[in-house]
Order: sequence, then C-alpha cells, then structure tokens
Amino acid sequence: MKKRFLKAAGCLALLLTAGLGYAAFVQKTGWAVPCLFHKMTGFLCPGCGVTRMCMALLRLDFQTAFYSNPAVFLLLPVLAVIFLSQIIGYIKTGTWKLSRIQNLTLYFCIAVLVVFGVIRNIVVL
Repeated sequence: MKKRFLKAAGCLALLLTAGLGYAAFVQKTGWAVPCLFHKMTGFLCPGCGVTRMCMALLRLDFQTAFYSNPAVFLLLPVLAVIFLSQIIGYIKTGTWKLSRIQNLTLYFCIAVLVVFGVIRNIVVL
C-alpha cells in the first residue's frame, strides 16, 4: 500500500508541477495552447475557455472563472470527487476500476459538455 501511495503521490506531484508550470508560462508570456477545433471551424468547443478559467481560479477570481467556461466550472467539484475517490481506491486496492455510479456520473458530465458545446454556439454570448 505504501508503494502505491508513493506512486500516486509522485504522479500527482508531476501533474501539479506541469499545471503550475504551464500557468506560469501563460502568465508570463500570454501565450496559451490554441483550440484547434475553434481555429478550424470557428465554433467554440466545450473546452474553450478552460485555460482562462484555470488562471482565474489561481487568482481566486470565481466570477471570471465561471464566465470563462460555466459548464466545466460547475462540473469541477464532481470530477474532483471522482478523481480523488479513484486515487484513494488505487492506494487501497491497486486497481483503477470505476464504480457504476462513477461511470454514470462521467457519462452525465460528457452529455452536459456536449449540450453546452452546442448551446454556446447557438446562443452568441
């Protein structure tokens, strides 16, 4: 169990370092990864605005974060609970198996994002 904990902690530290490094790069240069879907089609994908949302969250500017991508902002707590429960489950059992409710929740989140992606392109904000 200790070995799995150290492996999970190492992966989380790597993800956190990469995320904060990307945030520092964006903050310093103003350059972010462009949305290829938007560049190719002119439409906003369900993920457009996530970088702005994350940068606003790092500043604790929740209003800007919400308006940058409301769907992802509202789904973050749900996804965080699933993510953390998966990590805890992996540490305890050594497996990454999702429960039925977690699978249904993830399918629901995907459906919300698809509907959001369509609606945000119909209603010009």
